Amino acid sequence: MCGIVGYVGEKKALPILMDKLEMLTYRGYDSAGVAVSENGHFYLKKTKGRVSDLEAIVDRDGVSGTVGLGHTRWATHGEPSTPNAHPHTDCTEKLVVVQNGIVENFWELKQDLMGKGHHFHSETDTEVIAHLIEEYYDGNITTAVNLAMQQMHGSMALLVLHKDEQDTLVAAKMDSPPLIVGFGRGENHVASDIPALLRYTNRIYPLEDGEVATIRRDKVIITNYREPETPRLSPPKVMVINWSPEVAKKDGYEHFMLKEIHEQPTTVNDTLRGRLPETADGMVEIPDLNLTAEEAQRIERLTLVACGTAYHACLVGKYLIEQALRIPVTVDVGSEYRYRAPLIGRNEVMVAISQSGETADTIASMREGMEQGAKVVAITNVLGSSVARLADGVLYTRAGPEMAVASTKAFVGQLVGLHLLTQFLAQHRELPAGMRERLLKMREELWRLPALIERILAESRPVQRLAKAISQQEACFFIGRNLDEPMAREGALKLKEISYIHSQGYAAGELKHGTLALLAPNVPVVALATQRAVYDKSVSNVQEVLARHAWVIGVAHEGDERLTDLVGRENMLTIPQSDDWLAPVLTAVQLQLLSYYTALELGRDIDQPRNLAKSVTVE
Repeated sequence: MCGIVGYVGEKKALPILMDKLEMLTYRGYDSAGVAVSENGHFYLKKTKGRVSDLEAIVDRDGVSGTVGLGHTRWATHGEPSTPNAHPHTDCTEKLVVVQNGIVENFWELKQDLMGKGHHFHSETDTEVIAHLIEEYYDGNITTAVNLAMQQMHGSMALLVLHKDEQDTLVAAKMDSPPLIVGFGRGENHVASDIPALLRYTNRIYPLEDGEVATIRRDKVIITNYREPETPRLSPPKVMVINWSPEVAKKDGYEHFMLKEIHEQPTTVNDTLRGRLPETADGMVEIPDLNLTAEEAQRIERLTLVACGTAYHACLVGKYLIEQALRIPVTVDVGSEYRYRAPLIGRNEVMVAISQSGETADTIASMREGMEQGAKVVAITNVLGSSVARLADGVLYTRAGPEMAVASTKAFVGQLVGLHLLTQFLAQHRELPAGMRERLLKMREELWRLPALIERILAESRPVQRLAKAISQQEACFFIGRNLDEPMAREGALKLKEISYIHSQGYAAGELKHGTLALLAPNVPVVALATQRAVYDKSVSNVQEVLARHAWVIGVAHEGDERLTDLVGRENMLTIPQSDDWLAPVLTAVQLQLLSYYTALELGRDIDQPRNLAKSVTVE
């Protein structure tokens, strides 16, 4: 979604703002703009298009102001255009505003403001904020922002600068969009996401819902617009982030996505480290999960909630947890969960999964669960994110910043996190016969995963060749059974979001219930057959597809003969031999590579696919 950046200090603001905007381009956007306070006026530039288009029209060397703000916009109200780009000004042009989110009552507010003589120049809801603050301004920009926030409804994060208080930035947050203050020496920063801050500071404070930050170069004062007269700590409690600025660089890779695919062995190792013992006699330790042995024993049902790729991780988790622990598991899409009036049991635990920790629908689902009395734990990648702060306990996946819109290493981290959760619960519960021994053996298998992923990455020629052929097709289908079924969905999602080829993932057993009507000669079908318990049935489904003269690409364990004979060795992608429960991790790598090289062949904007954003922070 939209990106916000801000700076107040002693250095020239414009180069710092432009650098931060460049670091936020991975979030997805359609326009960009900056405003710098200088000598009693604003230097303001904005344009439709890329940050590189903005770079072409700004004067880095000629602007010396040391306070400013910037924005990358992802259109909600009003088409992508230069007038709709942020920042927006009021009638007096004395203040500028940038916003990430939605002002739900903007129409009513706009009508009222127009009745008072305000003139608007864009179609955005954000311009309403500028005029509303103008109405309340009486010499103190923080007070005006507090009063304006009290009049608005929705979900938003905003940053405001006024000419008459040019040493001050005011940041405010309502509901879910993230806004993070970064603390430097003689300067302070603001950004929507941590990677934009890493070159300048690793000391941060994520604003909470309702908070307003008055930011100057030497101090930050936190208040709450719902209680504006009650100041918070100044400075607030600071978190230290251990991510390196280097993680936000491509390091010689053509795209962030390819780099992040190759970082997955490290992600797996880092997520397991210090938690999963390498021997059978050790205990799984996840202190931040905040789940006691007694609570683990009492669980009668788990509800897994997420959106997008993380939802597919939840589906894998359902198969894994139900088979291993015999605990009933419900999986819900975050955007639908609270609207179906869910029933939550007394001994139910909700598991919320989100890469960014800022997914609005997942956060809303967590609140619904908490209101009904469920304990809520999170699997997320970002320390201090909204999901992490809201949850009763958290399991961090330690994937580091993920810059490409299409999630790769974060997804694998989520799968490994679900294995860790399963292992943790298992040691406190009675298990079916033989299951404890299998899970103990799985510990060794989990530690082998980094090396197995490395083997897949070392030989990418087969997947590149198949991707080139798929790139010439208009549609592609993915099928699978058992744990292969959610991976079929994930493979289809990856392909469609970065290559723009129409693709769908299906349960292979559902072919006869309509899907066969879509098959025609030479239409590619990626058939996953990594689950030994349903292997025979999976092969039968492949035969049904071949009978319609479709083109089948098989995905199976190394050494597979039966499927290879059916589809041809040249149409096979293999994964190293492993426990079936770990096959989704290895399958994910092959499917990620297949999508990546298909999109590369088509010349797509792989890291920033059209119409998509990295973090969906509003409904």
